[in-house]
Amino acid sequence: MSEGPPPWAVMTSERHAHVLRVAALAERWADSMGVGEHERARWRRAVWLHDALRDAREADLRALAPGWAGPVELLHGPAAANRAGAGEETDQGILEAVRYHSVGRPDWDMAGKVLYCADFLEPGRSFDRSDRAMLADRFPVAPEEVLLEVATRRLAWLVRSRWSIPEPTWRFWNSLVRDGWA
Repeated sequence: MSEGPPPWAVMTSERHAHVLRVAALAERWADSMGVGEHERARWRRAVWLHDALRDAREADLRALAPGWAGPVELLHGPAAANRAGAGEETDQGILEAVRYHSVGRPDWDMAGKVLYCADFLEPGRSFDRSDRAMLADRFPVAPEEVLLEVATRRLAWLVRSRWSIPEPTWRFWNSLVRDGWA
């Protein structure tokens, strides 16, 4: 896969800018953590795929993610993972990172954990900028603590929004507080 969004991506310029910021943050972490090129490339692929269909039509998302219930805002991950998996992406860790990046997944590898955190902590988001910047700076030295804090904040947002909590999210949360980094 080349650097950048896949040819089938449906992204606004604002979404593309968001993905560039997520990619820059993940790259910064990889540099700080001394991550090798193979794993770094996996992180890049997950980042470029995660919002590839975020701006697609609802009907297209539902067609690409049959069986996924819930609000349309959560369909772009499963839809992009299914589309990428039907094409050139064969790495299941990357596909699971993309599929669950909005809700969490208990048995993620590092690509999923990095994507989940970088997507939330990228500096272009308008809320809690200073707190999120501190978390982003801390990730390379304390990734497990930052992952737990990001999950806490995302779960709190779901509760405040009065959305039902998706099954993968509560399983992810329970695994973090029960098993830790794992």
